[in-house]
Amino acid sequence: MLVYIARIGNPPDSSCQPPSSVSLCCLNRVELQTKKRGWRSLDGEKGMKLRPLVLLLVASSVVFLPGVFADGVTPSEAKELRDEVREMFYHAFNGYIQHAFPLDELRPLSCKGEDSLGGYALTLIDSLDTLALLGDSERFGEAVEWVSKNVNFAINKTVSVFETTIRILGGLLSAHLIASDYSTGMKIQSYDDQLLHLSADLAQRLLPAFDTPTGIPFGSVNLLHGVDENESKASSPLETKGFEITSTAGGGTLTLEFGVLSRLTGNPVFEQVTKNAVRGIWARKSKINLVGAHINIFTGEWTQKDAGIGTSIDSFYEYLLKAWLFKQNSSIKPRREDKMAYLLFGDEEYLFMFQEAYKAAMRYLHHDPWYVEVNMNSAATVWPLFNSLQAFWPGLQVLAGDIDPAIRTHAAFFSVWKRYGFTPEGFNLATMNVQLGQKSYPLRPELIESNYWLFKATRDPRYLNVGRDMVASLQYGARCPCGYCHIADVETHEQDDHMESFFLAETVKYLWLLFDLAVGPDNIVENGPYKYIFSTEGHLLPITPEISFINEHCSYFGAFCKDEAKHGYDGYETTLKHQETNNTHPHRTQVHQFNTQNSFSTSGFMKGHCPGLTHAQRFGISYTEYKEDTFTSEASQLHDHSVIVVTDPSSKPTKYSNDNDSIQEPEEELKHNEGDTQQEKDVPAK
Repeated sequence: MLVYIARIGNPPDSSCQPPSSVSLCCLNRVELQTKKRGWRSLDGEKGMKLRPLVLLLVASSVVFLPGVFADGVTPSEAKELRDEVREMFYHAFNGYIQHAFPLDELRPLSCKGEDSLGGYALTLIDSLDTLALLGDSERFGEAVEWVSKNVNFAINKTVSVFETTIRILGGLLSAHLIASDYSTGMKIQSYDDQLLHLSADLAQRLLPAFDTPTGIPFGSVNLLHGVDENESKASSPLETKGFEITSTAGGGTLTLEFGVLSRLTGNPVFEQVTKNAVRGIWARKSKINLVGAHINIFTGEWTQKDAGIGTSIDSFYEYLLKAWLFKQNSSIKPRREDKMAYLLFGDEEYLFMFQEAYKAAMRYLHHDPWYVEVNMNSAATVWPLFNSLQAFWPGLQVLAGDIDPAIRTHAAFFSVWKRYGFTPEGFNLATMNVQLGQKSYPLRPELIESNYWLFKATRDPRYLNVGRDMVASLQYGARCPCGYCHIADVETHEQDDHMESFFLAETVKYLWLLFDLAVGPDNIVENGPYKYIFSTEGHLLPITPEISFINEHCSYFGAFCKDEAKHGYDGYETTLKHQETNNTHPHRTQVHQFNTQNSFSTSGFMKGHCPGLTHAQRFGISYTEYKEDTFTSEASQLHDHSVIVVTDPSSKPTKYSNDNDSIQEPEEELKHNEGDTQQEKDVPAK
């Protein structure tokens, strides 16, 4: 196991002892900041630089020693921090409404707005379920009404398929599921599924991106005209100018949003095309079950073979698991309510892919407690880098039930935050310094998200201390006149005039949930009628019988919908047409046919709204009186459903491009070539 031992001089007091991992001694909240927002080390030198002592191979785990953190967060302080985070949200949200709305995003230094995605009030849509989570029914209702009446996707804009799906489609679906349900406490009386109709319209406009030989979608699509005919017919990089390249995360992180939309509308095509995209990527994995960062959507060839858990790949792993969220089985016992087994789609194929991908990642990418990037075929280390998007991984491990390595990795990642006040986009593990050209912190939520999940699973107060430090960093380093600014350089804390919409959708959401959970939760996630899965953008997707089904059929306490019921799943060949408008060019309007005959295995029962069901049956509520020793409910059978996945012994390995590198075990030492820079292409911002 690779561990870097580092120090920063004498500790500020006798109780602050050097930890055994890459971590810093505790610093008082006031000591961390100067009035100029410059972070200073204890000897007064700006930029607090670690001095690596030695690179050791040790057998011990990364642990937090007593005194590493500041004094524990008391219950009263947790309440104050929760209220402080709420104020942070409204400082940024009100700044957006006053100075940027209805443009996409806020420029918080200059107090202006900008259109960054499609020009349809991105930040407002991304913030909808956070308003609901905070219990702000008035502003939630006003926002839903405005979006319902004013947002129109029939515009001549070319947008990112990935970003539009996770931010806009996910935001609309989450808000719809909250606004349409009395049991959430946020039901809007006048609401009539307007956001669901908008979601279906938007997804329909994204579908042309999936019409590729591999099933892996284009990275971008025009909302009015679809995919440009020159792009769709091109066969070489020179002709497409790079549009044929898609990141693994960009092509494989669409299943939750499109899948939920299929379940709500009864139209299977949305779920089918995204599942085919995941299959297209997984079918091209290496012989050691690793995937690369970028792939050619026409040929299926990997154009960047670096495998990792961060940039360009991260959420591919996340959605494999979240498509099937299974029971945690860790040695650190979560609370009873966190151990419930729930399924979102109940698709065994996703579970199998995640299990194989996770085992490969832990074998070839994991240098405890860090993760590196390796060649997907040989497993040779090519990039000893911690990048900020890796920080979601401990949270994912909590959901998978593998908590011990999650604790160690979170400790290592947080040590970088403690050193600089934020996590830079890249931190070189060989030099133990910020990677050149990757010094910024764009208000990312990943480490904060993992911190929330670890506290939820363990109730260890150290994670409240971590959350307190994070709030202090954001308040003193990132707060600006109209919102919160990107940090252009984590060493100097220079601010940049930009605020991504995910700051309101995720960053403050996970911080608020952390402290609300500590106080005694009072929100729909912890106390609501359903369990929720968070999308990669932090949007709330409830696990209800209306959405979550096993083996592609509906089951409400034993009631099934037969195939002949004709509830929208009666055919597997669908013709999708863009509606022509006055501005549509006839020669560019395309008709796309998706033959998905073999996309799903069905069992004679179809997902749909079963006729004759009561409200209680539809939403999984049983009013039946029963004797405890004789009655077994169908619902408990559904939730306790377990699956053993057996690999087909007759399957043949896929042939790959000519890459004769021999497979290597993970290297004992991390190597770094000076001057190397990592070229990113088509990288999702989240």
